Amino acid sequence: MTTTQDVDHSEQVLLGVFGRPRTMLERGEGCTVYDTDGNAYLDLLGGIAVNALGHAHPALVEAVTEAAGRLIHTSNFFVTPAQVELADRLLALAHAPAGSKVFFTNSGTEAIEAAVKLSRRTGRTRIVAMENAFHGRTLGALSLTHKAAYREPFEPLVPEVVWVPFNDVDALRAAVDDNVAAVFIEPIQGEAGVVLAGTAFLQAARDVTREHGALLVLDEIQTGVGRTGQWFAHQRHGVQPDVMTLAKGLAGGVPIGAVVTFGPGPSGLLAPGQHGTTFGGNALACAAALAVLRTIETDGLLVNAEKVGEHLQGAVAALGDPRIVETRGEGLLVAIQLTDEIAPALSAALERDGFIVNPVRPDALRLAPPLILTTEQVDDFVAALGRVLADTPQPSTQPVQEQPAEERS
Repeated sequence: MTTTQDVDHSEQVLLGVFGRPRTMLERGEGCTVYDTDGNAYLDLLGGIAVNALGHAHPALVEAVTEAAGRLIHTSNFFVTPAQVELADRLLALAHAPAGSKVFFTNSGTEAIEAAVKLSRRTGRTRIVAMENAFHGRTLGALSLTHKAAYREPFEPLVPEVVWVPFNDVDALRAAVDDNVAAVFIEPIQGEAGVVLAGTAFLQAARDVTREHGALLVLDEIQTGVGRTGQWFAHQRHGVQPDVMTLAKGLAGGVPIGAVVTFGPGPSGLLAPGQHGTTFGGNALACAAALAVLRTIETDGLLVNAEKVGEHLQGAVAALGDPRIVETRGEGLLVAIQLTDEIAPALSAALERDGFIVNPVRPDALRLAPPLILTTEQVDDFVAALGRVLADTPQPSTQPVQEQPAEERS
């Protein structure tokens, strides 16, 4: 069958919650993926910040193969060496104090669910979240997600969630009092268009939560594990949370998530029997995550993320196209802000040219490529972006004629 036929068939057997797939991918190597027709694409989305080492990386393949031949899964009645080693490694990378702990999940949204339950154990129920936040699709995580179109079809959700404007210190201080259980913040709001939290805002969040005895929960699901050129994005700001959630890039594509609790206070909130998971922290996923962390360190991928990300932002800016307002981001989590709502058209044209990007908003493209991306691959993409922009008509400056109501579709 052709790729088009493959996609058509997928719509007959898979729930259509993601809309029509863009294509059917069957294999990958490095930063390149191939569809079932053999067309090659430079993957600048990385499974939405998941494929930290790209595709079919030898270190990850070896780790998964070895683990599968030794031990894949036990149950939560037991622990495995890989699980303990991974917890030790994460605590060390996070500079977590004595008494800190890790709980492993299968995904980011499950990590958020665990953090919500943990916050309830403070004896309080109110949660402060950020406008334009995205924390996941399960009912608890969805309750913290700001976009009404995601939440409203499934209400009533978890009550007593209050949203404040992102980066508004005064609004945050006004919202947090002695009744608040936790404040949830993404250091960079990825789904909102790669919007960065300021240092002053994160430091204020740390101060106000400490003052009122609330938990500071930092959602590093998209930004963690080297994505921004730091192991965790909050480390650039000199702020340590009470709780951190991880997933996406942690095992390079093998499903895993994690909750890190900092210090004995947060680590002691959930008692035996109050939370659990069947597959979370299984030996195969932990082995994959250890391979990812080792490779990021030994191959200097934190430095590469920072260097290549700076090159990417500079090269896009150098195009000088008036429709590009700015580039923003840290490391290899970057948005290209546009003057007009042409991101979907640009994304489709770039895909036809062999480049996968994400129109995260109608007026913004998001890039979250593998951390192994090279400056040469960036230059290929930027050249293609320039061509696509040149072929994209400028939006009309003529005023839109209002149609009679009966003629509107």
